[in-house]
Amino acid sequence: MDTLLLQILNGLDKGSAYALIALGLTLIFGTLGVVNFAHGALFMLGSFCAVTFSRLLSLSSVKLDETKLDFLGNPTEIKTPYVEAWFGPETGAAIIDWAVPLSLLLAIPFMILVGFVMERGLIKHFYKRPHADQILVTFGLAIVLQEIIKAIFGANPIPTPAPDIFKGSFDFGLALGMDANKIIYPYWRMVYFSFSLVVIGAVFSFLQFTTFGMVVRAGMADRETVGLLGIDIDKRFTFMFGIAAAVAGVAGAMYTPINSPNYHMGMDFLVLSFVVVVVGGMGSLPGAVLAGFMLGILESFASMNWIKDIIPGIDQIIIYLVAIIILLTRPRGLMGRKGVMEE
Repeated sequence: MDTLLLQILNGLDKGSAYALIALGLTLIFGTLGVVNFAHGALFMLGSFCAVTFSRLLSLSSVKLDETKLDFLGNPTEIKTPYVEAWFGPETGAAIIDWAVPLSLLLAIPFMILVGFVMERGLIKHFYKRPHADQILVTFGLAIVLQEIIKAIFGANPIPTPAPDIFKGSFDFGLALGMDANKIIYPYWRMVYFSFSLVVIGAVFSFLQFTTFGMVVRAGMADRETVGLLGIDIDKRFTFMFGIAAAVAGVAGAMYTPINSPNYHMGMDFLVLSFVVVVVGGMGSLPGAVLAGFMLGILESFASMNWIKDIIPGIDQIIIYLVAIIILLTRPRGLMGRKGVMEE
Protein backbone atom coordinates (compact mmCIF):
# COMPACT_ATOMS: atom_id res chain seq x y z
CA MET A 1 0.00 0.00 0.00
CA ASP A 2 2.78 2.44 0.86
CA THR A 3 4.52 1.77 -2.48
CA LEU A 4 1.25 2.24 -4.35
CA LEU A 5 0.51 5.58 -2.66
CA LEU A 6 4.09 6.79 -3.12
CA GLN A 7 4.08 6.14 -6.86
CA ILE A 8 0.71 7.83 -7.27
CA LEU A 9 2.01 10.88 -5.44
CA ASN A 10 5.22 10.89 -7.48
CA GLY A 11 3.19 10.90 -10.68
CA LEU A 12 0.95 13.78 -9.66
CA ASP A 13 3.43 16.64 -10.05
CA LYS A 14 4.60 15.59 -13.52
CA GLY A 15 1.03 14.69 -14.42
CA SER A 16 0.01 18.20 -13.32
CA ALA A 17 2.54 19.74 -15.71
CA TYR A 18 1.39 17.44 -18.53
CA ALA A 19 -2.25 18.32 -17.86
CA LEU A 20 -1.66 22.09 -17.82
CA ILE A 21 0.41 22.10 -21.02
CA ALA A 22 -2.01 19.73 -22.76
CA LEU A 23 -4.94 21.92 -21.63
CA GLY A 24 -3.42 24.91 -23.42
CA LEU A 25 -2.62 22.85 -26.50
CA THR A 26 -6.19 21.58 -26.64
CA LEU A 27 -7.61 25.08 -26.21
CA ILE A 28 -5.61 26.27 -29.23
CA PHE A 29 -6.44 23.24 -31.36
CA GLY A 30 -10.11 23.27 -30.36
CA THR A 31 -10.63 26.97 -31.04
CA LEU A 32 -8.25 27.74 -33.90
CA GLY A 33 -7.59 24.28 -35.34
CA VAL A 34 -3.85 25.00 -35.11
CA VAL A 35 -1.25 22.40 -34.14
CA ASN A 36 1.04 24.60 -32.05
CA PHE A 37 4.49 23.04 -31.71
CA ALA A 38 5.71 26.21 -29.94
CA HIS A 39 3.58 25.51 -26.88
CA GLY A 40 6.43 23.83 -25.03
CA ALA A 41 8.47 26.99 -25.57
CA LEU A 42 5.69 28.93 -23.81
CA PHE A 43 6.11 26.63 -20.80
CA MET A 44 9.84 27.41 -20.91
CA LEU A 45 9.22 31.17 -21.16
CA GLY A 46 7.02 30.97 -18.08
CA SER A 47 9.78 29.29 -16.11
CA PHE A 48 12.24 32.00 -17.11
CA CYS A 49 9.71 34.63 -16.03
CA ALA A 50 10.23 33.19 -12.54
CA VAL A 51 14.01 33.36 -13.00
CA THR A 52 13.84 36.96 -14.24
CA PHE A 53 11.52 38.06 -11.44
CA SER A 54 13.77 36.44 -8.85
CA ARG A 55 16.78 38.28 -10.27
CA LEU A 56 14.91 41.58 -10.31
CA LEU A 57 14.02 41.20 -6.66
CA SER A 58 17.66 40.45 -5.87
CA LEU A 59 18.99 43.67 -7.43
CA SER A 60 21.05 45.40 -4.78
CA SER A 61 22.77 48.65 -3.97
CA VAL A 62 26.45 48.36 -3.06
CA LYS A 63 28.19 50.31 -0.31
CA LEU A 64 31.75 50.09 0.97
CA ASP A 65 32.30 49.43 4.66
CA GLU A 66 35.58 51.13 5.56
CA THR A 67 35.59 49.47 8.98
CA LYS A 68 35.83 45.98 7.50
CA LEU A 69 38.63 44.97 5.15
CA ASP A 70 39.02 41.88 2.98
CA PHE A 71 42.20 39.82 2.80
CA LEU A 72 43.68 42.31 0.31
CA GLY A 73 43.03 45.22 2.62
CA ASN A 74 40.21 46.67 0.54
CA PRO A 75 36.93 47.87 2.08
CA THR A 76 34.24 45.16 2.19
CA GLU A 77 31.29 45.52 -0.17
CA ILE A 78 27.89 45.41 1.52
CA LYS A 79 24.98 44.60 -0.80
CA THR A 80 21.47 45.60 0.22
CA PRO A 81 18.58 44.46 -2.02
CA TYR A 82 16.44 47.38 -3.09
CA VAL A 83 13.26 45.67 -1.86
CA GLU A 84 14.77 45.49 1.63
CA ALA A 85 15.65 49.18 1.46
CA TRP A 86 12.12 50.06 0.30
CA PHE A 87 10.02 47.75 2.50
CA GLY A 88 12.33 47.04 5.41
CA PRO A 89 14.67 44.09 6.05
CA GLU A 90 12.01 41.58 7.18
CA THR A 91 9.38 42.40 4.56
CA GLY A 92 11.98 42.68 1.81
CA ALA A 93 13.52 39.33 2.72
CA ALA A 94 10.05 37.74 2.69
CA ILE A 95 9.32 39.17 -0.77
CA ILE A 96 12.60 37.75 -2.11
CA ASP A 97 11.87 34.40 -0.47
CA TRP A 98 8.45 34.25 -2.19
CA ALA A 99 9.86 35.19 -5.60
CA VAL A 100 8.49 32.11 -7.41
CA PRO A 101 4.81 32.53 -6.45
CA LEU A 102 5.05 36.31 -6.87
CA SER A 103 6.52 35.82 -10.35
CA LEU A 104 2.98 35.01 -11.52
CA LEU A 105 2.39 38.77 -11.40
CA LEU A 106 4.92 39.02 -14.24
CA ALA A 107 4.24 35.71 -15.97
CA ILE A 108 0.49 36.13 -16.53
CA PRO A 109 0.46 39.51 -18.36
CA PHE A 110 3.70 38.73 -20.17
CA MET A 111 2.48 35.36 -21.45
CA ILE A 112 -0.88 36.80 -22.51
CA LEU A 113 1.02 39.44 -24.49
CA VAL A 114 3.26 36.77 -26.04
CA GLY A 115 0.16 34.78 -27.00
CA PHE A 116 -1.47 37.80 -28.65
CA VAL A 117 1.70 38.62 -30.61
CA MET A 118 2.15 35.00 -31.73
CA GLU A 119 -1.45 34.66 -32.89
CA ARG A 120 -1.76 38.04 -34.62
CA GLY A 121 1.77 38.15 -36.02
CA LEU A 122 2.23 34.55 -37.18
CA ILE A 123 -0.42 31.94 -36.43
CA LYS A 124 -3.32 33.74 -38.14
CA HIS A 125 -1.55 33.41 -41.50
CA PHE A 126 -1.64 29.61 -41.19
CA TYR A 127 -5.26 28.96 -40.25
CA LYS A 128 -6.16 27.58 -43.66
CA ARG A 129 -2.80 25.96 -44.32
CA PRO A 130 -2.19 22.21 -43.86
CA HIS A 131 -1.26 20.97 -40.38
CA ALA A 132 2.20 20.11 -41.69
CA ASP A 133 2.82 23.79 -42.43
CA GLN A 134 1.58 24.75 -38.97
CA ILE A 135 3.89 22.23 -37.34
CA LEU A 136 6.91 23.43 -39.31
CA VAL A 137 6.42 27.13 -38.61
CA THR A 138 5.60 26.71 -34.90
CA PHE A 139 8.45 24.25 -34.41
CA GLY A 140 10.78 26.77 -36.03
CA LEU A 141 9.45 29.47 -33.70
CA ALA A 142 10.11 27.18 -30.73
CA ILE A 143 13.73 26.75 -31.80
CA VAL A 144 14.14 30.54 -32.18
CA LEU A 145 12.72 31.16 -28.68
CA GLN A 146 14.91 28.41 -27.28
CA GLU A 147 18.07 29.94 -28.75
CA ILE A 148 17.11 33.42 -27.53
CA ILE A 149 16.75 32.09 -23.99
CA LYS A 150 20.06 30.26 -24.34
CA ALA A 151 21.81 33.45 -25.48
CA ILE A 152 20.38 35.50 -22.60
CA PHE A 153 20.51 33.05 -19.69
CA GLY A 154 23.15 30.55 -20.80
CA ALA A 155 22.99 26.81 -21.33
CA ASN A 156 23.16 25.67 -17.70
CA PRO A 157 20.11 25.04 -15.50
CA ILE A 158 19.31 27.89 -13.11
CA PRO A 159 18.22 26.74 -9.62
CA THR A 160 15.19 28.69 -8.43
CA PRO A 161 14.21 27.66 -4.89
CA ALA A 162 10.75 27.49 -3.41
CA PRO A 163 9.85 29.65 -0.38
CA ASP A 164 11.52 28.44 2.82
CA ILE A 165 8.19 27.49 4.36
CA PHE A 166 7.67 24.88 1.61
CA LYS A 167 11.11 23.32 1.82
CA GLY A 168 11.20 19.83 3.25
CA SER A 169 8.73 16.99 2.97
CA PHE A 170 5.44 15.85 4.46
CA ASP A 171 5.20 12.39 6.05
CA PHE A 172 2.03 10.97 4.49
CA GLY A 173 2.69 7.55 6.01
CA LEU A 174 2.68 8.92 9.55
CA ALA A 175 -0.46 10.94 8.85
CA LEU A 176 -2.21 7.78 7.59
CA GLY A 177 -1.18 5.74 10.60
CA MET A 178 1.70 3.89 8.89
CA ASP A 179 5.34 3.76 9.89
CA ALA A 180 7.26 7.02 9.80
CA ASN A 181 9.37 7.85 6.73
CA LYS A 182 7.52 5.35 4.54
CA ILE A 183 5.72 7.86 2.31
CA ILE A 184 7.63 11.15 2.12
CA TYR A 185 6.46 13.81 -0.33
CA PRO A 186 7.96 17.31 -0.86
CA TYR A 187 5.74 20.19 0.21
CA TRP A 188 6.26 22.13 -3.02
CA ARG A 189 5.07 19.20 -5.13
CA MET A 190 1.86 19.25 -3.10
CA VAL A 191 1.60 22.98 -3.75
CA TYR A 192 2.12 22.47 -7.48
CA PHE A 193 -0.56 19.78 -7.66
CA SER A 194 -3.02 22.00 -5.77
CA PHE A 195 -2.10 24.96 -7.99
CA SER A 196 -2.74 22.91 -11.14
CA LEU A 197 -6.19 21.93 -9.86
CA VAL A 198 -7.00 25.61 -9.23
CA VAL A 199 -5.87 26.63 -12.74
CA ILE A 200 -7.74 23.77 -14.40
CA GLY A 201 -10.86 24.58 -12.37
CA ALA A 202 -10.59 28.27 -13.30
CA VAL A 203 -10.29 27.51 -17.03
CA PHE A 204 -13.25 25.12 -17.01
CA SER A 205 -15.35 27.54 -14.93
CA PHE A 206 -14.53 30.38 -17.31
CA LEU A 207 -15.60 28.32 -20.33
CA GLN A 208 -18.68 26.87 -18.63
CA PHE A 209 -20.19 29.72 -16.63
CA THR A 210 -19.31 32.96 -18.44
CA THR A 211 -20.99 34.37 -21.53
CA PHE A 212 -17.61 34.78 -23.18
CA GLY A 213 -16.79 31.13 -22.51
CA MET A 214 -20.14 29.93 -23.81
CA VAL A 215 -19.58 31.80 -27.08
CA VAL A 216 -16.10 30.28 -27.35
CA ARG A 217 -17.49 26.79 -26.80
CA ALA A 218 -20.16 27.43 -29.42
CA GLY A 219 -17.46 28.63 -31.81
CA MET A 220 -15.44 25.47 -31.15
CA ALA A 221 -18.49 23.41 -32.12
CA ASP A 222 -19.61 25.48 -35.13
CA ARG A 223 -17.50 28.52 -35.94
CA GLU A 224 -19.38 29.46 -39.11
CA THR A 225 -22.80 29.60 -37.47
CA VAL A 226 -21.52 31.76 -34.60
CA GLY A 227 -19.98 34.13 -37.15
CA LEU A 228 -23.29 34.40 -38.99
CA LEU A 229 -24.90 35.59 -35.75
CA GLY A 230 -22.77 38.74 -35.96
CA ILE A 231 -20.27 37.72 -33.28
CA ASP A 232 -16.60 38.46 -33.96
CA ILE A 233 -15.42 35.00 -32.99
CA ASP A 234 -11.89 35.67 -34.26
CA LYS A 235 -11.22 38.23 -31.51
CA ARG A 236 -12.47 35.81 -28.89
CA PHE A 237 -10.26 33.06 -30.25
CA THR A 238 -7.28 35.43 -30.17
CA PHE A 239 -8.03 36.06 -26.50
CA MET A 240 -8.20 32.29 -25.90
CA PHE A 241 -4.77 31.92 -27.51
CA GLY A 242 -3.50 34.40 -24.92
CA ILE A 243 -5.22 32.43 -22.15
CA ALA A 244 -3.64 29.19 -23.40
CA ALA A 245 -0.22 30.86 -23.42
CA ALA A 246 -0.80 32.12 -19.87
CA VAL A 247 -1.76 28.64 -18.66
CA ALA A 248 1.48 27.23 -20.08
CA GLY A 249 3.43 30.14 -18.63
CA VAL A 250 2.15 29.84 -15.07
CA ALA A 251 2.66 26.08 -15.26
CA GLY A 252 6.31 26.70 -16.14
CA ALA A 253 6.80 29.43 -13.53
CA MET A 254 5.53 27.31 -10.65
CA TYR A 255 7.46 24.26 -11.86
CA THR A 256 10.87 25.95 -11.45
CA PRO A 257 11.56 24.68 -7.90
CA ILE A 258 10.88 21.12 -9.10
CA ASN A 259 12.96 21.26 -12.26
CA SER A 260 15.60 24.00 -12.59
CA PRO A 261 14.85 26.04 -15.75
CA ASN A 262 16.99 25.39 -18.80
CA TYR A 263 16.66 26.41 -22.42
CA HIS A 264 15.60 22.97 -23.71
CA MET A 265 12.95 22.14 -21.09
CA GLY A 266 10.20 23.24 -23.48
CA MET A 267 11.20 20.60 -26.01
CA ASP A 268 11.41 18.00 -23.23
CA PHE A 269 7.76 18.54 -22.35
CA LEU A 270 6.43 19.32 -25.82
CA VAL A 271 6.41 15.87 -27.41
CA LEU A 272 5.07 14.22 -24.25
CA SER A 273 2.31 16.81 -24.02
CA PHE A 274 1.25 16.17 -27.61
CA VAL A 275 1.09 12.49 -26.79
CA VAL A 276 -1.14 13.40 -23.83
CA VAL A 277 -3.45 15.40 -26.13
CA VAL A 278 -3.68 12.50 -28.59
CA VAL A 279 -4.43 10.00 -25.83
CA GLY A 280 -7.04 12.25 -24.24
CA GLY A 281 -8.64 13.15 -27.57
CA MET A 282 -7.87 16.02 -29.93
CA GLY A 283 -10.04 18.99 -28.94
CA SER A 284 -11.27 17.42 -25.69
CA LEU A 285 -10.39 19.54 -22.64
CA PRO A 286 -11.49 16.93 -20.05
CA GLY A 287 -9.61 14.30 -22.04
CA ALA A 288 -6.39 16.34 -21.95
CA VAL A 289 -6.58 16.74 -18.16
CA LEU A 290 -7.49 13.09 -17.56
CA ALA A 291 -4.74 11.80 -19.84
CA GLY A 292 -2.18 14.17 -18.30
CA PHE A 293 -2.65 12.85 -14.79
CA MET A 294 -3.09 9.26 -15.93
CA LEU A 295 0.11 9.19 -17.97
CA GLY A 296 2.07 11.01 -15.26
CA ILE A 297 1.11 8.35 -12.72
CA LEU A 298 1.72 5.55 -15.22
CA GLU A 299 5.19 6.94 -15.95
CA SER A 300 5.87 7.00 -12.21
CA PHE A 301 4.97 3.32 -11.83
CA ALA A 302 7.11 2.43 -14.86
CA SER A 303 10.14 4.06 -13.18
CA MET A 304 10.10 1.57 -10.29
CA ASN A 305 13.36 -0.38 -10.14
CA TRP A 306 11.83 -3.86 -10.18
CA ILE A 307 9.78 -3.00 -13.27
CA LYS A 308 12.86 -1.59 -15.04
CA ASP A 309 14.75 -4.75 -14.14
CA ILE A 310 12.10 -6.80 -15.94
CA ILE A 311 11.71 -4.44 -18.91
CA PRO A 312 14.78 -2.16 -19.20
CA GLY A 313 13.97 1.35 -20.40
CA ILE A 314 10.21 0.93 -19.98
CA ASP A 315 10.00 4.26 -18.11
CA GLN A 316 11.25 6.05 -21.23
CA ILE A 317 8.73 4.54 -23.64
CA ILE A 318 5.65 3.68 -21.58
CA ILE A 319 3.76 6.85 -22.62
CA TYR A 320 4.44 6.17 -26.30
CA LEU A 321 3.33 2.55 -25.95
CA VAL A 322 0.04 3.72 -24.45
CA ALA A 323 -0.37 6.22 -27.30
CA ILE A 324 0.20 3.48 -29.89
CA ILE A 325 -2.41 1.25 -28.23
CA ILE A 326 -4.93 4.11 -28.05
CA LEU A 327 -4.39 5.10 -31.68
CA LEU A 328 -4.82 1.51 -32.84
CA THR A 329 -7.96 0.84 -30.82
CA ARG A 330 -9.57 4.28 -30.48
CA PRO A 331 -8.06 6.82 -32.90
CA ARG A 332 -10.10 9.73 -31.57
CA GLY A 333 -8.63 9.27 -28.06
CA LEU A 334 -10.24 8.48 -24.73
CA MET A 335 -12.69 11.38 -24.76
CA GLY A 336 -12.39 12.75 -28.31
CA ARG A 337 -15.44 13.49 -30.41
CA LYS A 338 -16.50 10.85 -32.89
CA GLY A 339 -14.99 11.45 -36.30
CA VAL A 340 -11.98 13.45 -35.04
CA MET A 341 -8.75 11.77 -36.25
CA GLU A 342 -10.82 8.84 -37.54
CA GLU A 343 -11.13 9.78 -41.20
